Amino acid sequence: MESNCLRRVILLLLIGWTFCAEETEFYSSTDHMMELLVIERSLIQSLRDFITAKKQCIDRFNSVVEACENASGDFPEDLEKHISNPFTAFKLVRRLRLERNIVEQVTKTCSSYIADFLANVSLVSQRLPSEKDMDGVALGLIRLQDIYRQLQIITVDVSGQVNVTPLDPDDSFHVAMVALQNHKFQYALLWLQETFRQLEDGIPALVTRREVLTYLGPLAFQMGNLPLALELTQQLQELDPSCMQTKVHLAYYRTLRESIRCGSQTQTPSLPLDAPVDILTLIKPASETSYESLCRGEGVKMTPRRQRTLQCRYSTGRGNPRLIYAPIKEEQEWDHPLIIRYHDLVSEREIETIKHLSRSKLDRAKVSDHVTGERFSAETRVAKSAWLADEDNPVISRVTQRMADLTGLDMEAAEMLQVANYGIGGQYEPHFDNKLTNDTDYMTRGGRIATILIYMSDVEVGGSTVFPDIGATLRPYKGSAVLWYNLLQNGEEDARTLHAACPVFVGNKWVANKWVRAHGQEFRKRCSLSQMD
Repeated sequence: MESNCLRRVILLLLIGWTFCAEETEFYSSTDHMMELLVIERSLIQSLRDFITAKKQCIDRFNSVVEACENASGDFPEDLEKHISNPFTAFKLVRRLRLERNIVEQVTKTCSSYIADFLANVSLVSQRLPSEKDMDGVALGLIRLQDIYRQLQIITVDVSGQVNVTPLDPDDSFHVAMVALQNHKFQYALLWLQETFRQLEDGIPALVTRREVLTYLGPLAFQMGNLPLALELTQQLQELDPSCMQTKVHLAYYRTLRESIRCGSQTQTPSLPLDAPVDILTLIKPASETSYESLCRGEGVKMTPRRQRTLQCRYSTGRGNPRLIYAPIKEEQEWDHPLIIRYHDLVSEREIETIKHLSRSKLDRAKVSDHVTGERFSAETRVAKSAWLADEDNPVISRVTQRMADLTGLDMEAAEMLQVANYGIGGQYEPHFDNKLTNDTDYMTRGGRIATILIYMSDVEVGGSTVFPDIGATLRPYKGSAVLWYNLLQNGEEDARTLHAACPVFVGNKWVANKWVRAHGQEFRKRCSLSQMD
């Protein structure tokens, strides 16, 4: 009975994981990742309840066994003589009937416990992460390395204590395999070396030194470090000579030695396997104004003279009556093109309402690109998004009206408010908001003349909005919103508005986007033939 129950539990978990793999992508939303902590607690409690119920069942069955043994007495030596007594026969039948009733009752009670447990496990298992989620998180770690050039994730707790979050050998090996599958060879090498170092330090793991060396040698060869590849291959051969007897390994070994003989003078020098590899030596440096360098804070800074021309003021829009007694703090973040930040545009309560409204829709959302509305790979964007209409809640319509009052733009031509929550390593690579794929509304509503980006959370590290062509970096400040125009006054696209969302290194990033279409703005925003404004 117990083995059948265990098989059913495993089957239900597998069914749940399969369901989860098709319907849920936890890694694409930090908010969903937070749910996993609650789910884990629920699963642990379910297992504890099941163990308690099983112990109670075993105690009951033990009581039944003891009662049956006491009632039956000693086993008779002469069965025929014993059972031929009619009183003895009657007592035996009656006793067995009573024992049967007791066994059925206890079994029914225990089966009810098991059924409840299996039903609960079935519900919980549908929310457990899949293999895809695990790989998605690993790819997020690799993406963070790619941008921020760090091997370890460092966090600071509420007391100011700096914590380094290490991975064990099995974790490191899995990240290496994900990097390898995604052709991120330099990171695969880093994580394999980290795995091997930990194994050499005696940290227990399921992965073996042989497995790690099997990948390390060919990987070093792939990256052009032939002496290191030969050293690793020889270590593998010493560790397990039989692994080098296959045709594939023999061919690889011959190719490796021939490559070294023909071109050893041009190859990189050998490195000790346990030596730390500086990630900066493995990654091609980015240009000063690139997306990656801006995310690291290495971009070109605005000159002090230009900075002095930027202004801060209290804005009432265009003298809007609704803002006269409640002006908004306005700050110029950039001059050409003009990028404006409105501080405290939305309140804490409004932010929580918007998050609450979007959460149910985020559950059904896929990892999507907020410009095209099409599904993209994890390399392009890792976030989940939901669309909210003004009719969904008075808070949405109130925020929309506030944006109209500030900008003077006609929000009748604007799209619904899009809310996004970025996941592990959540980012969005450089893109233009005006450029849409399969935009069915372009002919009737025009392109996206303006973008209003609302930050609904602070982000501890990372998560900035950067403009690679001009060098601007906008930090996410909770409650603030930034505005820029995607079109020049002559209607052409402003190439300077190429922008990207940097990966979230530490923290939880919530944003809301409002895109305003061009049609209907003819008398709201002045037109010009100039190609510069």
